[in-house]
Amino acid sequence: MKAVVQRVGRASVTVEGKVAGSIGRGFAVLLGISRADTEEEADILVKKLVSLRICDDADGVMNLSLPDSCHGSVIPEMLVVSQFTLYADTRKGNRPSYIGAAPPELAQPLYEYFVNALRKAGIRTETGVFRADMQVELVNDGPVTIILDTDELKRPRKQEASGNQ
Repeated sequence: MKAVVQRVGRASVTVEGKVAGSIGRGFAVLLGISRADTEEEADILVKKLVSLRICDDADGVMNLSLPDSCHGSVIPEMLVVSQFTLYADTRKGNRPSYIGAAPPELAQPLYEYFVNALRKAGIRTETGVFRADMQVELVNDGPVTIILDTDELKRPRKQEASGNQ
């Protein structure tokens, strides 16, 4: 699975002129699902998203996870939009190939599993409409944009030369 995560002041997705999902402050997540992905990848990505420390603390340092940044007063929010184009292969020619993306009959149940796992983790999760033509609007806060890939998250981390971890 791949996810483009943006910290947002607000975000919404519209389908056929009607708002399908909308959040205030939180994360907008564009989610790509590959043919090889399973519930294991969804669980890895949910765990990373819930604990990802890209929200500002009192000193303005990105040191808090989304749930931590809400201080118990607000339910953390995410807008999750299915995005098969994250698996575009552009190595040959100018027309991307999407052969690596999961077909809808595999992707949709895994997308729904992912969304439900976020909800079970206490995140108010809004969505777009699977396979629909969607218009996504957001105000990127920061801007902060992170790309997550479960293939990389599952790989052991190599020690960096500088010793930073």
